[in-house]
Amino acid sequence: MTQEIKLRKAEIEDRDLIWEIIQQAIERRRIDGSTQWQNGYPNLDTIESDIAKNFGFVLTVDGEIAVYVALIFNDEPAYSTIEGAWLSDGEFVVVHRVAVHEKFAGHGLAKKLFDHIEIFTKENGVQSVKVDTNYDNIAMLKILEKQGYSYCGEVFLAGGMRKAFEKIII
Repeated sequence: MTQEIKLRKAEIEDRDLIWEIIQQAIERRRIDGSTQWQNGYPNLDTIESDIAKNFGFVLTVDGEIAVYVALIFNDEPAYSTIEGAWLSDGEFVVVHRVAVHEKFAGHGLAKKLFDHIEIFTKENGVQSVKVDTNYDNIAMLKILEKQGYSYCGEVFLAGGMRKAFEKIII
């Protein structure tokens, strides 16, 4: 049976479910012993702001929200200072706040999310995707490696150093 998987803009009606997904992800990071997302960020205001600014997106499986992500064009001040070097200096999509609903955890949806992000990036005529993650977020580091992202160095974000990656799309 084939599942219909779609990436769409998040709506304000999605807020409570998105917040639930984010809270699950925060707890998973805590259980994994990570320092990422353990200081009150992201919070409900973050999600509401994402939706209001059209940054919030959801990956749906047969119409049900499975993954939340913020996709931001060309705007991440922290990325202007990198200990290392980006692959490009053209337009880019920033990937932030990836969170998978626990019901869908382990179903390979983070990989499918990145496939959809790359299609979205190409459709918008944007050169590359940039993303950062905590040094101890092993799951995300593995996904980025599998998806062909290049390690570019470190950026200082949300009070700590993050590993920064980029993939040229067009």
